[in-house]
Amino acid sequence: MKVETITVDLWGTLFFDGPASDNRYKKRRMADFQTLLGAAGLSASASKLDRAYDESGTYLGRIWFTHRDVPAAEHVRAILAAVEPGLPRRVPPALLAALVDAYARPILLLPPAVDDGALATLETLKGAGYKLALVSNIMRTPGATLRELLGRLRLLDYFEQTTFSDEVGIRKPAPEIFALTLRAIGGDAATAVHVGDDPVLDVQGAQAAGMRVVQVTSSSRRNSVSPDLVISRLADLPAAIEQLEA
Repeated sequence: MKVETITVDLWGTLFFDGPASDNRYKKRRMADFQTLLGAAGLSASASKLDRAYDESGTYLGRIWFTHRDVPAAEHVRAILAAVEPGLPRRVPPALLAALVDAYARPILLLPPAVDDGALATLETLKGAGYKLALVSNIMRTPGATLRELLGRLRLLDYFEQTTFSDEVGIRKPAPEIFALTLRAIGGDAATAVHVGDDPVLDVQGAQAAGMRVVQVTSSSRRNSVSPDLVISRLADLPAAIEQLEA
């Protein structure tokens, strides 16, 4: 069957740095929080902030378990509330915006590894006339910052749509996040293919949305799911799409 639309996962597909490694930015985030709060007369110790960051992770985990998501400002408010329950109410809007920025931007200073075939693969697919979209869950780095990073890496312009879970409030594997992405670019599930690495988030999620799936993965992870095709590297994707169409 003809393929018209290709949606692509971010973490583990375009970026090799797993989303869990987002915690490597914790020290920078909390150091900046301490500086910003202290300058506003709202001091918080490094140890309190460290514990609050971990507590906010538990809060986020409960939300993510339901396949829902919240904006980065809610991440920040959760950290502040874990420092002191009434603290979020004492933070003025300008300071909250500065804290959100400090929370979001460490990835731009130390970006993840990128698949070395990503640029050429997207160029080939775009040149062949396919509509491309990106569908990604976030961890602690918001979609707006990930979009900025993609732009710096010259990958952003290949996508007609970039859907991030914090911006739409839905996380993979919920089929709704795939469906709304397809609607945004006028795509149809019957002629769409999703490309991703995760057997649940990508394979099962996209299949539940009625899409075909190409899984990018090593042989050690191929047995638990049944994607339409499996490739070991992104550079093999154009040939895989041709195979699906044949």
